[in-house]
Amino acid sequence: MSLHYARGVRTTTALPRSADLAVWFTAWADGRASLDDARDAILGSDAAHDVVGLPGETEPVPLILALGRLRGAGAESAGLALPVPGDPLGLAGPPEFNAAALDSEEAVVLEGVEAGLVPHVAGAGVTWQLQPVHSRRQVPDLSEADGMLRRALLETAGVLARLDVARWRPEIADELVSLRSPADLTFPPHWDARAVRVASLAARCRAIVDLALEDEGGAVTAGEADARRAALAPLDHAARRALVAACSSHGGR
Repeated sequence: MSLHYARGVRTTTALPRSADLAVWFTAWADGRASLDDARDAILGSDAAHDVVGLPGETEPVPLILALGRLRGAGAESAGLALPVPGDPLGLAGPPEFNAAALDSEEAVVLEGVEAGLVPHVAGAGVTWQLQPVHSRRQVPDLSEADGMLRRALLETAGVLARLDVARWRPEIADELVSLRSPADLTFPPHWDARAVRVASLAARCRAIVDLALEDEGGAVTAGEADARRAALAPLDHAARRALVAACSSHGGR
C-alpha cells in the first residue's frame, strides 16, 4: 500500500487501489476534481497504470485516456468491491467478473455502464482489466457499517488482549493506540466527512488484521492460532464493509 499526494482532504495507512480509483473517478465525474488530480491520486507511487479490454483496443491504454473513454461511454460514478471467499462483498456478477475480483480481493464497479475493473499488479505497474459487470449491487449503508465496525473493534480488541497478542506483536498495540488519530488518506475535495472518518478507521483496522495474521509463529499452539483467526474474522468483515460503504458513490454526496 502506498501514500498518495494529491489536492484533497488529508486524513498514515492507505486505501486499496480500487478504492482510490472508485472515489477519484466519482469525484472527477461529478466535477469536484480535475482529471490530472484523479490520475495522480490513483497512480500514487506506482510507475504506471494501464487499462486492457477497452472496446476496439488490443493494446493496454494509459489510465488517463481510459478514464476519459469510460466517462464518454456513460460511466457516471464508481464503487468499491472487496470480496473474499464466502463473502462476495460489493459484487453482483457475472461469475467471470466475480472470480477475477475474488482472485484480486478487490475491484471497481462502474455506475452508468455495465462494466467493472480488476487490478493486477506487475512489478511497479498496475494493469486494470475491464470486464462486463452487473452494476445493480447491494452496497452497505454507511451508518450501519460504521456501527458494525466499532462494535467489532471493541470485541476484537478484548479478545486480542486476552490472547496476549501484543506480547509477540507490539506493532498491534501501537496500531490500537493510533486508532484515536485519523489515518493519512487522501480523499477528493468535499467527500462526505463521515465517510472519510469511517474509511480511516477501517483502514487502520485492516492493518491490525494484517499484522496479527502475518506471523502464525507467535501462537504457542495451533489452538491459539485458530482462536486468533476466529477473533479477527468479524473485524476483517466489518472493516471491508465499512470501506465499501465509504468508497461507493453515495459517500461523496
